[in-house]
Amino acid sequence: MLKELFRIYPQPAKAQAKVLEELVAGGSDTLFGKTYGLDSVRSAEDFSRKVPLHDYDALEPYIKRLLSGENYLLWGQKCRYFAKSSGTSSSKSKFIPVTPDNLHKCHLRGFKMMLASYISSNHRSRLFLGKSLTIAGTLSFDPNTGLYSGDLSGVLMRNSPKAADLFRIPKRSVALISDFDRKIAEINRLYAKSDVTSIAGVPAWNLLMIERLMELNNVSNLCELWPNMELFMHGGTGFGPYRETFRRLIPSERMHYLENYNASEGYFAFQDDLSDPGMLLTLNNGVYYEFIPMSRLEEAQRDASLIRSGEPAAGKYYGFDTLDTVRTGVDYAMVISTNAGLWRYLIGDCVRFTSLNPYKIIITGRTKLFINAFGEELMIGNTDRAIEIVSARFGVRVREYTVAPVFLPSGGAHQWLIEFIGKVPDTEAFADGLDRELQELNSDYEAKRTHTHTMERLRLTVVPEMTFVRWMESQGKKGGQNKVPRLSNDRKIVDAILAMLQ
Repeated sequence: MLKELFRIYPQPAKAQAKVLEELVAGGSDTLFGKTYGLDSVRSAEDFSRKVPLHDYDALEPYIKRLLSGENYLLWGQKCRYFAKSSGTSSSKSKFIPVTPDNLHKCHLRGFKMMLASYISSNHRSRLFLGKSLTIAGTLSFDPNTGLYSGDLSGVLMRNSPKAADLFRIPKRSVALISDFDRKIAEINRLYAKSDVTSIAGVPAWNLLMIERLMELNNVSNLCELWPNMELFMHGGTGFGPYRETFRRLIPSERMHYLENYNASEGYFAFQDDLSDPGMLLTLNNGVYYEFIPMSRLEEAQRDASLIRSGEPAAGKYYGFDTLDTVRTGVDYAMVISTNAGLWRYLIGDCVRFTSLNPYKIIITGRTKLFINAFGEELMIGNTDRAIEIVSARFGVRVREYTVAPVFLPSGGAHQWLIEFIGKVPDTEAFADGLDRELQELNSDYEAKRTHTHTMERLRLTVVPEMTFVRWMESQGKKGGQNKVPRLSNDRKIVDAILAMLQ
């Protein structure tokens, strides 16, 4: 696996050209392929001209037919599994097809690459001498269609090699328990005395699990329970606000934190150097990448809608950046084409390249998860970093937060709902610090605060502990890959949480 990594990274263009060729071959005989003439694609330029940009709404008619039991609509394989997205930036759930090729040549392959890279860089690792604990989400079976749908982690667990069961806990029957609290109770009953060396998943739910296990076993930190713990493989949401809390709960010099970019749509990147936050882009994983500068995203979406409705592509913006033309320091909306039949698919993530040799990225936000109510263009990368810096300055820990606009007669402000762990700082001083840090991190926010005075200083509301868990539970989204939406351009989430607290 590592030899292959070292072989392809000196030739990224060649690797991506091969991926595109394989994708076109795999999709040519499908309904989508025939609609857009994939069999006549001979180059990346042909591909971008013939196949318009799609989002989930544009592909949903195909996916609904797949969910009813039809096949060969988007990819040349039968599809029995669908990863149900958490709906972070949309109220409706999305059902992402997971074909056999996508499962084995993208998701599982990417995970193997990540593990191989970690072991290669950490020769003293005891990772495989103990167990790896993953809190998987649920998976449901439809007897009428013979199809499975649910959390990606449940799909992966059901289809991972049997040999993985030698290292992984909990057993599948426990991992797929739908009730989060009962699942944690079973994990404690069965595995509190096990030698656990790694955990994996979304930070918020792992934090909740760790706290509950410590309480049940009357220990002051996780090392007292699992002394050989060395790795947390995390993703799904920014880790910055959680970092100090995890360090306190797992006070071990051997503990490592490894971010990987594994979404319902595919496995895209992982940290190959734990001292570098940039994640290495996987180039031969059945994913062809394109990138739209965020400054041109609205134009790309508008033109794509016209092209899909039948207008010619000539004169429209359809030729996006590829790895040959991207630059560091630019925020891009990531576009993928995959061996699950997602074609020029706008995944919804905003990324920035930190290196072009090799290609490394960080996730800076969501294309729909930001606040721009007053022209401030605040991204989740800004707010996560501000929380991390100011929390460290005040010596406090934040479990979760969400932000929404406040509309005033002469402008506006942001309202922050923050849940602290234990100690709560002076709210006015913390709000001042947060506001100043956001101005340092985001020049548009600074301009609206200090130059045009369009915005007032942010307003901070401290909510009781476990507020966000209660709200997620009320939405049927406790556990798994579900995340609290941290930024919103409207007040639906903030108002719902405040109403719940009354």
